Amino acid sequence: MYLIVTRSFPPELGGMQSLMWGLTKEMSKNFMIKVFADYQENHKEFDKKENFSIERVGGVKFLRKIRKAQLINEFLKENKVQGVIADHWKSLELIDTDKKKYCLIHGKEINHPKGSSINKRIVKVLDDVEKVIANSEYTKNLAIDSGIKKNKIVVINPGINPAQELNKKSLEKVESLLKIKSPRLITVSRFDKRKNHEKIIMAIRNLKQIYPNIVYICIGYGEEEDNIKDLVKELDLSSQVMFFKDISVDLKNSLIAKSDIFVMPSVIHKSSVEGFGIAYVEAAQYGIPSLGGKDGGASDAINHDKTGLICDGNNLDDIYSSLNSMIENKKYLHFGKNAKELSSKFDWSNTIEKYKKILT
Repeated sequence: MYLIVTRSFPPELGGMQSLMWGLTKEMSKNFMIKVFADYQENHKEFDKKENFSIERVGGVKFLRKIRKAQLINEFLKENKVQGVIADHWKSLELIDTDKKKYCLIHGKEINHPKGSSINKRIVKVLDDVEKVIANSEYTKNLAIDSGIKKNKIVVINPGINPAQELNKKSLEKVESLLKIKSPRLITVSRFDKRKNHEKIIMAIRNLKQIYPNIVYICIGYGEEEDNIKDLVKELDLSSQVMFFKDISVDLKNSLIAKSDIFVMPSVIHKSSVEGFGIAYVEAAQYGIPSLGGKDGGASDAINHDKTGLICDGNNLDDIYSSLNSMIENKKYLHFGKNAKELSSKFDWSNTIEKYKKILT
C-alpha cells in the first residue's frame, strides 16, 4: 500500500488537483492506495465513486496540518505501508516515519533565497525523502540551486489523461461566437502577473494592424482580472479580446480546439515561476501549438520550433514577432500537427512507468 498525501485534490479544480488526481488514479491500477486530502465541499459524492479510500481532513489551515499529520502518523504505525507520496514539502513536514517518502516539487514553492528560514525548512524535509520528483528540468535545476541534493532528484513531467471527445453542441456554439474571427489565440490560466496576459494584449494591439479579425480568448479568473480588462478598454481592443470564466469543461475544450495558438509566455514574478505548464500539453492534445516563455519549465512541454515556440516573455517585441511568425503562412498548422503527435508521450499510461521505476 502507498499513501498519497495532498493538500490539492478534486472535486476542487486546478492544475495541482488534476496532477494529484491523475497520479492517484494510475497508481490505484498498480497498488493499493490510501489518500489523505484536505476537506472540500461536496466531496462525499465524489469520493464514494472511487475504488480507493479517501480520508478528508478539515479545520483552519494551521490546525488542519497538525491534525492531518497525526492521523497519517497513526495510520503508518498501524498499517503495512510501502511508502508515502506527497504533493508538497509541507505535506511531509510533520510526518514521522521510517517508510520511504517521495515528494513532488513544482517550482514556485521551492523558489526561496538559499539560507533563508523557509529554504532551510524545505531542505530539511527533502533531505529526508527517498526521491524528489521534479516536474521539469528547470525545477530540478532550481532545486539544486536551493541546496537539494542532486542525486535525490528525478524529473518526471506531469501526466495527462486522454483528450475528452469534443461536444458537438459546444463546438457549434464556439463557431457561432467566433464566426469570421481569425487568427484565434487563447490562454487558459489564472489571471496573475506570472502568466503575462498584459504583454499578450499589447502584442494583440500591434497584430490587429496586420490581422484585423484577430481574436484573443482568455479563460480564467484571478486577482489581475480587473487590471487586464482595464487594459483592453484602454487599448480599444474590446472587439478583439473575449473573456470567459466559470464555463463547462466541454465549452473550454471546444474553445481550445477551435483556436490556432495557445499563448502563455510566462515570466518570473517575485518568487512565482511556471515550473512546467500542463496547459501547453492539454492544448497540444487538440492539435494546438503553443507560445511559451523561456523563464520556467515550458521547454519541457514545448519542443521549440517543432510544437511551438519559446520566447522571452519579458520582451514585448519577442512576443509579437514570435506570434507573427507562427501566424504568417499559417505555420501554426504545421506546429499543431507535431504537437498532437508528440502529446501522447505525456499520457498517464506512459508517465506512470517512470513512477514505478523509482517505487519498486
